[in-house]
Amino acid sequence: MIYLSEEESADLVTHELAFGAARQALVAAASKQSGVFPAVLGRAREETNTFSIKSGWSDELTGVKIGSFWSDNPSLGVPRHNSTIVLLNQQTGRLGAVIEAGKVNAYRTAAADAVATDLLARKQSRVLAIFGAGNQAGFEVMALARIRPIETVLVVARSSPRRDVLVDQIGERGLEARSALPEEAVRAADIAVTVTPSNEPLFDAAWVEPGTHIVSMGSDAPGKHELPSEMFHRARLFCDLPSQSVQIGEFQHVRGAIDTGVLAVTAIGDVIEKRAPGRRFDEEITVFDSSGISLQDLYMADALISAKLRR
Repeated sequence: MIYLSEEESADLVTHELAFGAARQALVAAASKQSGVFPAVLGRAREETNTFSIKSGWSDELTGVKIGSFWSDNPSLGVPRHNSTIVLLNQQTGRLGAVIEAGKVNAYRTAAADAVATDLLARKQSRVLAIFGAGNQAGFEVMALARIRPIETVLVVARSSPRRDVLVDQIGERGLEARSALPEEAVRAADIAVTVTPSNEPLFDAAWVEPGTHIVSMGSDAPGKHELPSEMFHRARLFCDLPSQSVQIGEFQHVRGAIDTGVLAVTAIGDVIEKRAPGRRFDEEITVFDSSGISLQDLYMADALISAKLRR
């Protein structure tokens, strides 16, 4: 059995490695040679300590990812978020690998959004609006700045030391960064990414300009809601996995319209494989719902193991 500690996996992961693994996973998810099972949501004795279990298989990989959120961890000097990926041997079902992947999970999530954005955002997108100032926000910015010529980042978050630190960190990477109000940020954005646990829309649909690409990353459980649903009727909709998106992702709020064919949702893997078009013209509004699927974790684990063996 292979074991990678948190320190080892954090040392091995890069945005480039994560992008390749995420792309493989999204292709596999859209194929008939894979399966992703419904996420299981649970909690510990303390209601604020929660976890999710995501599992799946492809021709190459089988396994699960356990993602946890322990609210008081900062008081202990450790992150709130953690992840553990377990790969099973395809032939025997026994343990193949266990990988602690707290930091890796942030790269993995941002990479999936970058893969979709590379297919859906306008090529000369220069202004990025980011909603939220938590741990994930910085990873999203860096992953997207790799694939588009981002110059300005508008951070929408409540006034706090954490927001100010994020703005400073982005600036240290050579990008212009400042805080902004929601309307200003959305109207100016070529790309907008929501990275929050919100249960209600973060902005007004009328603020979205033609040509904008929008990513919802935070909607990954029943009831979460970051985007104004009325916007979907004038946009093209994409996601990592349609069956999951309408259950726990952003498109749960328009499931009836999707089920009746009023709205159509395309798996981004079908765009990668050229079975469906991505952005068709500059004025098109595109939306990617990134609820996060187990195959992303399995392919990340496999890529990390390969990277370790190459060293």
